Amino acid sequence: MHFEWVLDTAHGADYFRRWHRDKSISGGLLIHKASHHFDLVNWWIDDTPRRVFASGGLRFYGSENAARRGLGARPERGTTDSPLRDAFSLDLRRDADLRGLYLDQEHLDGYLRDRDVFDSDITIEDNLSLVVDYAGGAGMSYSLNAHAPWEGYTVAVNGTEGRAELTVVERSAVLLDRDGKTVVDPSANPQPRDASDLRPVSERLIVQRHFDSAFEVEIPSADGGHGGGDAQLLADVFVGGGEDPLGRAAGWQDGVRSVAVGLAGNRSLDTGLPVATTDLALGSAAAAAMRGTNRSLSDRSETAPR
Repeated sequence: MHFEWVLDTAHGADYFRRWHRDKSISGGLLIHKASHHFDLVNWWIDDTPRRVFASGGLRFYGSENAARRGLGARPERGTTDSPLRDAFSLDLRRDADLRGLYLDQEHLDGYLRDRDVFDSDITIEDNLSLVVDYAGGAGMSYSLNAHAPWEGYTVAVNGTEGRAELTVVERSAVLLDRDGKTVVDPSANPQPRDASDLRPVSERLIVQRHFDSAFEVEIPSADGGHGGGDAQLLADVFVGGGEDPLGRAAGWQDGVRSVAVGLAGNRSLDTGLPVATTDLALGSAAAAAMRGTNRSLSDRSETAPR
């Protein structure tokens, strides 16, 4: 499997403005972003990650990269009238929700939500590549980029009967809305389709079996954040789950298996060596979850919405 996720300079940059930029408290993008992707893969192939090798670094954001590209002086934060403001600056004053949640509360907690993405104290990576081996024999190459001009992902699965390719474009470009703002979560406010766009907002699943022509599999459409997933998740939490033939509801073991890939990846970044997930100090119950082999959908008895 190959899994590539690209975060654009609105959504991706946002991790570098807020507390997530400090790896000592966030774990970096391998934890607070990519764990969702690893959970998907574990679910799709119904398997447990066994070994992780990671490479990556801070290649775009941060003060050293800014200086290397000759960007010059920067504003300390986006909520300012400084002439140094640019498209990477987030002005909390221009969004009622952000102003109420963060700017108006700064006198209470001192938290700054709009710091410059080219500061000197950013310690998380913005480019990451992983090789992940699974207990059942599958392997994955994974990449994450947090400064792309568009947002979405590509997944390709090479199996015993052929190949499946999923391509999703959540935002084709970082553009301003009618209020002059960029929208951080493109899935919550999708762009209208534009026939003239070379990369239109879209999703496409193509399957091709050996010795046969490719065909497209229709993807049902849904409204709302995260491709319509938010409504299903909230219904599962507040109404209660109904029939779940695809095993979409996840238990705590699934959470452990997804986060373990990021934990092992971070250790690999530190050591330069591959890391076995069973070597992580996860505690006895979590370690037992990692020792499990291929899982059956019927094994997920302790459920929480995926």
